Amino acid sequence: MVAAPFGHPVYVMLKPVGSTCNMACNYCYYRNKGRQTLGEELLEEFTRQYIEAQTQRDVLFTWHGGEPLLRPLSFYRRALELQRHYARGHHIDNCLQTNGTLLTDEWCEFLSENHFLVGISIDGPQPLHDAYRHRAGKGSYEDVMRGIRLLQKHGVEWNAMATVNSLNADHPLEFYHFFKETGCQFLQFTPVVERHAGARIVSPGEAGRVAGFSVSPTQWGRFLCQLFDEWLRCDDVGRVFVQIFDATLANWVGAEPGLCSLSPTCGSATVMESDGSVYACDHFVFPEYRLGSIHQQTLTQMLYSEQQGRFGQQKLTALPRQCRECVFCFACHGECPRNRFVSDRYGEPGLNYLCEGYRQFFSHAAPTMNQMAKNLNLSPFQAPV
Repeated sequence: MVAAPFGHPVYVMLKPVGSTCNMACNYCYYRNKGRQTLGEELLEEFTRQYIEAQTQRDVLFTWHGGEPLLRPLSFYRRALELQRHYARGHHIDNCLQTNGTLLTDEWCEFLSENHFLVGISIDGPQPLHDAYRHRAGKGSYEDVMRGIRLLQKHGVEWNAMATVNSLNADHPLEFYHFFKETGCQFLQFTPVVERHAGARIVSPGEAGRVAGFSVSPTQWGRFLCQLFDEWLRCDDVGRVFVQIFDATLANWVGAEPGLCSLSPTCGSATVMESDGSVYACDHFVFPEYRLGSIHQQTLTQMLYSEQQGRFGQQKLTALPRQCRECVFCFACHGECPRNRFVSDRYGEPGLNYLCEGYRQFFSHAAPTMNQMAKNLNLSPFQAPV
């Protein structure tokens, strides 16, 4: 039986080079995945099915990696030809996530002409960025900044996608002002939480220690609080958009947060690998979360399957007692299941590793969130003080 068919827009990330990358970042969770290149025949089949599966006019193609710019421009030109061929009245947008080191004038002209939104992976000023993000045995900061300047030169819309790790988490103000100085108005922060079994990053549910570059719960909470205060102090509300603050406010007023880690359910960040395999989530590319292959099943069948339905609901059904009793549960819903590997105060497994940090931030931000809701003429979904 198909679970809730067409209950939400279809969204699947594409991995045109699998996990192949020209960098070797310490905390990369994807480097052990497949390195197969996405062929043109499979690209066409995906494009056709992806557009046909949509129930809304707008369609978003997301190109991810590894490093998607390792495919030549001719690949993306062909992708756009296929999108136009199968569009049938749909409005199609493209976004691309890159480390920025391979950008050239030619690339940026193409991205600008075709209105791509580009996400740049950058972790702050040079000492903070280069600590964990390496290319050819050295830091990549200069190459990334050169790429950003090229995007700006050609008027390409871009945002920053930064990880918060054990090093840069201790420098939130320097971190924030760096991004403002680069001219970036859209910031996405992802906490690094990786567990290792020897040299292997383990799947959710397996034993493993937290890697040394992972942010600690107290660091995460302190980072968010200090950055939030600086965002307010600089009067940047409505001028600099910080995804986690926007998502928190959305949950505060009972709206859709637009950030899967803070959403009530999972399943909105599915991914297709270069061999046609489709997985429940970009962070769950493990055999037990494989939904099938586009060679044997349609995207609609896989994304609305009972298996994916169960995966989506586990975020609510697997909450430990401490989460269920928490006054801030509405604000994070237990956050991402991949980080739920701690036992709560009652001895139940499944508490989020970052719980302490989130509780610190939500408690700190609550008065402001309540006031923001009031300013929007909305009632807070919950109003803890």
